[in-house]
Amino acid sequence: MSAALVAGCGGGPSADSGPAQAGCPAALAKARTAVQQAENSDATWTGPTTGPAAVPGKTLVYVAQTMTNPGVAGVAKGLQEAARTIGWKVRVIDGEGTPAGIQAALSQAVTLKPSGIVIGGFDPQLTAQQTARARAAGIPLIGWHAVGSPGPDEASGLFTNVTTNVEDVSRISADWIISASDGDAGVVVFTDDSIPFARNKSELIKKELATCPGVKILAYENIPIPDASSRTAQEVSSLLSRFQDRWTHSVAINDLYFADAAPALRAAGKPGSGPPFNIGAGDGDPSAFQRINSKQFQAATVPEPLSQQGWQIADEFNRAFAGVPASGYVAPVHIATAANSGGATSWDPSGYREAYRKVWRK
Repeated sequence: MSAALVAGCGGGPSADSGPAQAGCPAALAKARTAVQQAENSDATWTGPTTGPAAVPGKTLVYVAQTMTNPGVAGVAKGLQEAARTIGWKVRVIDGEGTPAGIQAALSQAVTLKPSGIVIGGFDPQLTAQQTARARAAGIPLIGWHAVGSPGPDEASGLFTNVTTNVEDVSRISADWIISASDGDAGVVVFTDDSIPFARNKSELIKKELATCPGVKILAYENIPIPDASSRTAQEVSSLLSRFQDRWTHSVAINDLYFADAAPALRAAGKPGSGPPFNIGAGDGDPSAFQRINSKQFQAATVPEPLSQQGWQIADEFNRAFAGVPASGYVAPVHIATAANSGGATSWDPSGYREAYRKVWRK
């Protein structure tokens, strides 16, 4: 990737502005190549092109961890759109973000006896009793971000789990920092260690950052997502006081941390366009795109193709109803910046609607 392209994606100085380029030439070259590929917004559809025709007359229940989570809500919207194409019905039940609420929501879903149930953004181990009831009733379960890896998960009873590869998301977000900083960065990592998936993601990010010795992790901020709105601003103020200009980049397991960090960065007189240059390694909700497009305290995100994943869930259910295996499709990672988003507020790649309609003969 050229120096101009690195600068264009919103992070850090150009390649000829500092001596750190020699610090990790191999890691820097690898990161630049990976970032350039991930920033491509014109990738062709690589998902299913064959499969069973749509099985008619099905009903789905989408059990949401919380509909205030933009990722969970975005997938629900995509699933509803796909279901309308097939002629299925979808009901959303909101778990409202608490263990008791999620358990009650899934219990209600099983009682409704739908054709299929979506585990929308929560660990099925949290609802082991309810998922066991669903399995006993012969109701297929499909997860979105329910377990750590994409694909079928026999341990939790999922026909399949729809997500990007956490390894790919973690690696590319770290590579963006390596590339954007020319291998010379002071990084703060924001995470939620109470969520195993998030903790694993942040550990993978740290591992990739460590491939470049010029990139130093200044702080590892463990802030539970439910506490982000009340704690992040204070933590950011403390970090600014401790590290000052040494803090050049940040990476968070979810974009929402930067929504909460923005007021503290603004109050400290930091420019919206950075530093610190911030990348979210998760979801890519509309508010993240708005911050990126307006260059207000977030430079990039690694977004999930939420609507596409909703359509994939519909297709996976159709395969389950037809008695064939899951598709095995995993969406490739993408980096969204002000330079390549076209002003959009979500990552909605082309081709999937047409492809799935052909698969379903719709």
